[in-house]
Amino acid sequence: TTPNGGVPAFAMSVAENTQAQNQSAGYSAQKPEMTQTSAGYTSPHQQLQHQASSASMDDMPQQVTPQGSVAEVVTKDTKPSKDPREDQVLVPDLPDEETEEGVIRNRQAIEKIRDTWLYKQVKSRQDEFTNYQPATLFVGTWNVNAKGKTEDDLTRWLCGDWPKTGQPDLICVGFQEIVDLNAVNVAVDNKTQQKTQFWSEKIHRTVNDAVSSMSNNPARDGYTLIMQRSMVGLLVSVFVKNVHQTRTKYVSSASVGVGVMGMMGNKGGVSVRLQFYDSTLCFVNTHLAAHRENVSGRNADFANVYVKTSFEVGEEAIREVIRSGSLSHWAIGSSATTVADHDIIFWLGDLNYRIDDSMQTEVVLKHSEAGSIGSLMPLDQLNLERAAGRVFQEFDEGTLVFRPTYKYQPGTDVYEQRPDKKLRAPAWCDRVLWRAQIPAHVQQLTYNRSETPNVSDHKPVYSTLRLVIKDVIAPKREAIYDELMRKLDRFDNTALPIVGLNKDTLDFGQVRYGQTSTRQIQITNTGNVVAQFRLVPKLDEASICKPWMSVSPTYGMLIPGEEAATLDFTVTIDNATAQNLNAGREVLDDILIIRLEGGRDYYITVKADYARSCFGMSLEELVMYTKPIRTIPLDPIKRTEKLDPSNSGTTALCVPKELWRIVDAIIHKGLDTPGLFIESGIADEVDQIRECLDTETQFGTYRAHSYAEALLSFLSSLTSPVVLPSLFPSVEIDSQNIQSFARQLLDELPPIHYNVFVYIVSLFRRALGHRQTNQLTAAKAARILCDCLAPPEMENNSNQEMTKRTGMQLIMIHLLETSSI
Repeated sequence: TTPNGGVPAFAMSVAENTQAQNQSAGYSAQKPEMTQTSAGYTSPHQQLQHQASSASMDDMPQQVTPQGSVAEVVTKDTKPSKDPREDQVLVPDLPDEETEEGVIRNRQAIEKIRDTWLYKQVKSRQDEFTNYQPATLFVGTWNVNAKGKTEDDLTRWLCGDWPKTGQPDLICVGFQEIVDLNAVNVAVDNKTQQKTQFWSEKIHRTVNDAVSSMSNNPARDGYTLIMQRSMVGLLVSVFVKNVHQTRTKYVSSASVGVGVMGMMGNKGGVSVRLQFYDSTLCFVNTHLAAHRENVSGRNADFANVYVKTSFEVGEEAIREVIRSGSLSHWAIGSSATTVADHDIIFWLGDLNYRIDDSMQTEVVLKHSEAGSIGSLMPLDQLNLERAAGRVFQEFDEGTLVFRPTYKYQPGTDVYEQRPDKKLRAPAWCDRVLWRAQIPAHVQQLTYNRSETPNVSDHKPVYSTLRLVIKDVIAPKREAIYDELMRKLDRFDNTALPIVGLNKDTLDFGQVRYGQTSTRQIQITNTGNVVAQFRLVPKLDEASICKPWMSVSPTYGMLIPGEEAATLDFTVTIDNATAQNLNAGREVLDDILIIRLEGGRDYYITVKADYARSCFGMSLEELVMYTKPIRTIPLDPIKRTEKLDPSNSGTTALCVPKELWRIVDAIIHKGLDTPGLFIESGIADEVDQIRECLDTETQFGTYRAHSYAEALLSFLSSLTSPVVLPSLFPSVEIDSQNIQSFARQLLDELPPIHYNVFVYIVSLFRRALGHRQTNQLTAAKAARILCDCLAPPEMENNSNQEMTKRTGMQLIMIHLLETSSI
């Protein structure tokens, strides 16, 4: 059946739905490929590289697994990671001024560009004025489930590593749920301070008692609490060895609530930052969103805490790190610092990531009890989300060599299975991760869980890490500044700067949906003085270029005789740009201005041609074309000619022909393909499938997963979703009203949207008939349908929105399984 026939290519059949049964194993869906290293599961481009230890590190302890084997200590590339703020657009506070000679200049911009060049030079020579010293850090995290008594012994958890790794220089301990997370405690926070005092004193007593039993000088080797921060059930405490107290400064703390109404403290993060010698460290203890299926909620909580956490450290602290070459702090221009500004970030807590629900709870429990970690690790949600780049970007984590730490029957070493309690799948909720500007400056020695105390439904987790700490030699640093200033002074005179561009027009040719294209321009100082340049917006505009283009760097300084600087101009056709192009609200033409401080402006002309795609269009327009969408012009007048029946014989289709082609391909490829609609396709194949749809050329030999991903991407890209937000249920869905709401949804869908909705739901009903081989479940299919037929609105994670989406998922399940609609 073709898309302009009266009946979908296949009909909803309850017989197909009821004949299929779930597999008894409960899972076998393949997940995005990751590589296992001693720093955890990472995507291929993030894999750690082995480096030989220096002679001074020969005695460094090795990570010991529970089986007694030794795991290698792995370090990453020593090159510092680049802060994106170093390339942010330079916008001076003061306006440009014009001299009597007609030269436009901005004194503040000149000063800022000069300072940037100076700090970059200092940063590149950091090793010349910095000593690097080893330091040991202990990090522990425990969700105490509002438990905890005076007699509970923390020694094995906090000090059990010391015989192997030595006494740590710094100790960071994070707790979650130090009080019950009930409405009163969340709103009033009346018991938190009492519990904060209890736990901090208990840690202080435990570690100092351990020092007294093993040290000849407890006063020197003991620990002092330098900062703690609590919020409802969260507490983070940082202790430093007494001998380091004078070199620990600029200590600050912060808290961010992301719980009820997106701001309350039942979920969120508490943080402490400090400068240890001349390295800046940040410790973030978080309790993220619960429930196995709420992965997106946890990802959003992480992003909120990461972005919203800010420390007011004062101008003196900022000046000190800038003087040592910190461009990120200089770019901010304030006395506050964020999580991302630190040399090393440690992220700990009950992150609440579970085992993916493609594995049944009973199977997870069985593997957890047997210690079959290898069977569970590929389905760990945190590592899956990290590999996909959706959370904890550029963070590292050690290999999980211990059994899941949740959920236990309190007071025992047995996973919770009592008949009167809800059965929950065990999970590695409790984690320790880190991110370092220079990855080789962190080496993990141990990463494990402690079997005591056992009063909570979580087991405590701990990690000992070896850090490389900076110790700046101020006189050597100032000598480098003097040298650089003398170099600048030699070129600083009254002559006008002059630069040469190797081209002033960039023609990107044909650009396609979902792809990026980069062209370069070389800019050379052809004069005798320093040339400072920056890209500036056109008159009455706020941005230096249109949204579909980016430029890097946006400013710089060239010394006479220096190599030419390269400017990268990148065009990206994302879904928003494609929609604007299709609607006639955008064209791929722009003019960019390069301003030479104290000199003239240079103009760069940019143009490109959009290879039109069915992605990013509306259903109403797509059904009007029988010709390849690539041949349909963007110009509205020429496009009207394509719609004239007398010219082309065009008639409206029931569903877009592109949708029919890809659904037909999925059916012929095989609905029984394992992991269909669950496993990702191959990116190159998805691009080729999209090209075949746009040009109506024959499909190649592609995987069923690639067709499925292309289908979901097509549906998600529509300018107007198949199911409009106004059609979402406004009340809670239950067994009494689900039938009427399902019928109401079908009745209120616009005609074209109705056809597409029935067509896609029919496909998934048919796919569920093969659930024994493709591992697709009705619940999983319903979530996929909601995500592609009614994509969630950005920045809308309200409880009301989540309730509506949950109701729509229940309606989807009903439509997938019912025998009568």
